[in-house]
Amino acid sequence: MALHSIKISRLERWIILLLLYSGVLAASAWMAYQIRFEFAVPEAYHRHCVRIWPWVLAVKLLCLLACGQFASLLSYFSIPDLRRVALAVALPSAALLALWHLGWAPLNSALTPPAVPRGVLLVDAMLSLAGLISARLMFRLIRERRFLPAKGADGLVRVAILGAGEVGASLARELMAKPRLGLKPVVFFDDDPGKRGANIHGIPVAGALDRAAGLDGWEIDELLIAMPSAPSQRIRAVVGLLREARLPHRTVPSLEQLAAGRGKVTELRPVAIEDLLGRQRVELGTAEITSLLCGRRVMVTGAGGSIGSELCRQILGHQPAQLTLVDRSEVQMFAIAQELAGTPNAPVLRAAVTDITDVARMRRLLDEAAPEVIFHAAAHKHVPLMESQPAEALRNNSFGTLKLAELARAQGVGRFVLISTDTAVNPTSVMGASKRLAELCLQSLQASQPGPTRFLAVRFGNVLGSSGSVVPTFAKQIALGGPVTVTHPDMKRYFMLTSEAVGLVLQSATMGRGGEVFVLDMGAPVKIAELAALMIELSGLRAEVDIPIVYTGLRHGEKLFEELQLEGERLAHTAHPKIRSMEGDAPTLSLLRARMEALEGRLDGASDSELKSALQEMVPEYTPFAPPASAPE
Repeated sequence: MALHSIKISRLERWIILLLLYSGVLAASAWMAYQIRFEFAVPEAYHRHCVRIWPWVLAVKLLCLLACGQFASLLSYFSIPDLRRVALAVALPSAALLALWHLGWAPLNSALTPPAVPRGVLLVDAMLSLAGLISARLMFRLIRERRFLPAKGADGLVRVAILGAGEVGASLARELMAKPRLGLKPVVFFDDDPGKRGANIHGIPVAGALDRAAGLDGWEIDELLIAMPSAPSQRIRAVVGLLREARLPHRTVPSLEQLAAGRGKVTELRPVAIEDLLGRQRVELGTAEITSLLCGRRVMVTGAGGSIGSELCRQILGHQPAQLTLVDRSEVQMFAIAQELAGTPNAPVLRAAVTDITDVARMRRLLDEAAPEVIFHAAAHKHVPLMESQPAEALRNNSFGTLKLAELARAQGVGRFVLISTDTAVNPTSVMGASKRLAELCLQSLQASQPGPTRFLAVRFGNVLGSSGSVVPTFAKQIALGGPVTVTHPDMKRYFMLTSEAVGLVLQSATMGRGGEVFVLDMGAPVKIAELAALMIELSGLRAEVDIPIVYTGLRHGEKLFEELQLEGERLAHTAHPKIRSMEGDAPTLSLLRARMEALEGRLDGASDSELKSALQEMVPEYTPFAPPASAPE
């Protein structure tokens, strides 16, 4: 019967461990005498050993008990267990040596029989430690070599690991220690020429996969990419090579997931579009962010959305005293509240299902929660939907922001951070113009009466994989067999990973003096048509052969490309290389309020075109949609 199928009680486990430990310790003591006297132990020492050593054995067993080694599962043994076993052996051995030097009679007496040799005590300590560790490791090895899948001659799939760094070495070690995963590493590929010809865990390291080494001769069934910090261009080149070779491939979790403990190196997954469009890891000033959030009361509006939920996750990592979640979607609120509640050492969590435009409810909520920092991510963001409903876009994005900001200032909130968008720059859509108006509201509030509340905004582009973005839309279209629909062959957009965008939002929040609009460095824009072709290829198909790409034309409110800076905004660099600060002029608060009150009174009665005209008066850079001819290169 296999070890894993044997069910034993706690008492039975204690008996097994008692017999195991006693046998190892008794054998160690016997062997220590044999080694000391070259396997010819005098009779006097035999009698002495029989009389003294049972008491020593009992003390060692008590030390093992005190160090928790009788409560351990027999076949689980790791570094913490090793330290405890070493402590349990070292304590009685050190005590015996100390008693010997103090002349304790049973160990070191001038009377007959003679004293226990010090060499016996030292050798016994080393043999006891080696024996206990070996016994526990033996059971662990037996456990880890069960459940071998019936694949290949040895039951394992032969894999190559691309990347012989720390992550690749950890992956190989885990696969070798857990054959039940069904993967056997046989070779490393690595771009570093200094590693070529070396061995890691007994596995040879070849050169770069596409230059100094090839797949031939290794009999590889699958390739595992273990380069979470590699540039996206390198990953794209590797994936293209593997597709041509028709070799199955997977990758380890992202560096952010590994660093945050949200993934393990053995949790392999298919290569995703985020891996091919992502950029180099952005280093954040963790100390500054922690200083801002640790022990503070924080509120996040739009907490159930893509940005809001990631904000909540990252904020929790900086140990706030309280986190208040606000969202008007009960479904989204329930999901993120349940997730966060299961986080170890979670702070006080408050989940409020409410609309930010409900002034009375929000005033009461701010009075109860008393937030010190507010991240305002609640917004309507879908351009085509808001284009046909300008009243709703203004009500939520513009008026909701102004009213919440005024409540925050009345409450004495320290910082108010608006999540804005690149569509707010020279907008052609109602959604973009409503977000630009929200930025102006904050700047007017800050300029009118500088006080305890610092108002600032953060602009960034599309977030990969967020609800309503092109990535999940394309994925569904590909799964259905196509076609993949793209509005225009020249359309370009900036893309960011959710974790990266939110990390930079938190970093920006630490910098703001008040009134700034921070812009995140989003790298080079990506053509949507190229993104569609890349996703088709990732699915194992060919663009325009297996899956057609169909161009449907620009929708109302859409632009071919987005901008990051308004004319007249003053650009300033910040302490972080990926963040820039924009400062511009805003209308006086009295003028802004007068215009906003006049516009709010017309929201439910005016036509869409009238509202757009009124919005254009308040946001002069807003140009209602007109299809452009082409995008700049």
